[in-house]
Amino acid sequence: MSLENLSKLVEEGEAEDAKALAQQLIKDGIDPLKMIEVMTQTMAHVGDLFAKLEIFLPEIMLSGEALTAVVDVLGPHLDAVGGREIKGKVVLGVVKGDLHEIGKNIVKLILETNGFIVKDLGYNVDSLSFIKEAEDMGADFIASSSLMTTTMPRQLEIIELLKSKGIRDNYKVVIGGAPTSQMWADKIGADLFCYDAKSAPEQFTAVLAGK
Repeated sequence: MSLENLSKLVEEGEAEDAKALAQQLIKDGIDPLKMIEVMTQTMAHVGDLFAKLEIFLPEIMLSGEALTAVVDVLGPHLDAVGGREIKGKVVLGVVKGDLHEIGKNIVKLILETNGFIVKDLGYNVDSLSFIKEAEDMGADFIASSSLMTTTMPRQLEIIELLKSKGIRDNYKVVIGGAPTSQMWADKIGADLFCYDAKSAPEQFTAVLAGK
């Protein structure tokens, strides 16, 4: 069994089999970072299939559950990889009205692997909750994902609430999700449009450094 098999199991939403294979691959000495890379590619492919209407919401949710099962296996092993210099604190979630968290889960995993502390708020998160959690955590970033055009205005709402509280400059506001864009980020005044999960650590680090 191989990484290719793991990819196939996740794509097909076979959570238990994917979990068992991930455990076996770890025992066989496969690099967990390589497994994350493959999972990122797999979920990008699943997202493409969804966008083309070749699969539908039930299938993509099953794939997400399988991914979560694999991530649960890999987490402890990722903590042991590389130095653990803390590069920043992130509050991360999917906005109110949106239930699609696969991309968000991948971003979380990659950020954590690269030295960020991430508070995952899950999905269907109220805009005020992003801000409260950021205040409680002392976060550097408030990162929200929207996978539907109908929920994108929630990303603007977060920024407007920060402004109304007089704390907009306390946080770097990051947006992401399939329908979002650099144009949307510019329009609402976000600090960063995170265009893909793989480059997220580099993007977050650059924004925090003021580049």
